[in-house]
Amino acid sequence: MSGARQGVAEARRIVVKVGSSSLTTAAGGLDADRVDALVDVLAKHRSGGEKEIVLVSSGAIAAGLAPLGLTRRPKDLARQQAAASVGQGLLVARYTASFARYGVRVGQVLLTSDDMARRAHHRNASRTLDQLLAMGALPVVNENDTVATDEIRFGDNDRLAALVAHLVHADLLVLLSDVDGLYDGDPSKPGTSRIAEVREPADTAHVKIGSAGKAGVGTGGMVTKVEAASIAAAAGIPVVLTSASHAADALAARDTGTYFHRTGRRSADRLLWLQHASTPQGAITLDDGAVRAVVERRTSLLPAGIAAVEGEFSAGDPVELRDPEGRAVARGLVNFDAKEIPQLIGRSTRELARDLGPAYEREVVHRDDLVLLRA
Repeated sequence: MSGARQGVAEARRIVVKVGSSSLTTAAGGLDADRVDALVDVLAKHRSGGEKEIVLVSSGAIAAGLAPLGLTRRPKDLARQQAAASVGQGLLVARYTASFARYGVRVGQVLLTSDDMARRAHHRNASRTLDQLLAMGALPVVNENDTVATDEIRFGDNDRLAALVAHLVHADLLVLLSDVDGLYDGDPSKPGTSRIAEVREPADTAHVKIGSAGKAGVGTGGMVTKVEAASIAAAAGIPVVLTSASHAADALAARDTGTYFHRTGRRSADRLLWLQHASTPQGAITLDDGAVRAVVERRTSLLPAGIAAVEGEFSAGDPVELRDPEGRAVARGLVNFDAKEIPQLIGRSTRELARDLGPAYEREVVHRDDLVLLRA
């Protein structure tokens, strides 16, 4: 074992993400042997009670294709949701039966990005996952494809896995796909080699990264996996990227796949979700003084610093904060409806409290609900 991967061997709480192509046939439908093979690895790794595993599993839409007579993943959202509705039950039933061979109970957790951007929903998700682990269950997490719309989707389960790893305070994230690591070119062509370690984002700057796999049943690809690994690494979580067939080697800290070193430290959970999983419902333009206050002094956004507002949003929604040139500088959860803000523009909180009541003597976006997009 290399010294770099010592942390893999010592990891106690691990998030494992597996993609659709590693669980299903190209025509759609679950491959029971593939599911059982993955479960064998995960169940054995957590035996003895020293390890905790959260499984982020794709495959719901893919599993629902064949039962609904679909030959390939549909492009329209309605039929994707229908396939997910059928496939999610089949997927969890398969995991339940497979893990039962080891006496392991699974718990299904379905999430949307909207759940995670809102404070109360975020706390509930965190508590549920922690309680499942405390009770010895293995959480199986997936995006709630049956209700998620284009505006509130994570986009792929790689990014979801990185955010879940942060949410549960994981010691390690393992991303499993149909490729055994990150390569410096097309792995199907001669002359390319596996990149064993990534110490910083610049290490992948020269790499030409491919898109979704040949099976056509997933939404990701190597680009989403590298992005997810970067999110997790920046949040202080090391990552191993390899194929599902090498899962046992990855968890045993053997030299397989690509190891992404930590590049940052943990931040507040909700802020990571806000930055990477939320879709702004509108925008607020700041004057120069407010930009300096928010970006340089990390203060809350007050009504006096607002120059303009656009979009339709409600209190609690994520909004983009822009500088006078229209560049996004931050994202935050707003405390007012869009229709209320025009009467607040350029006014002090004391003046607003006097004219409109004490409920208006507060920040438009509190600094605790705000993440910077550029320093």
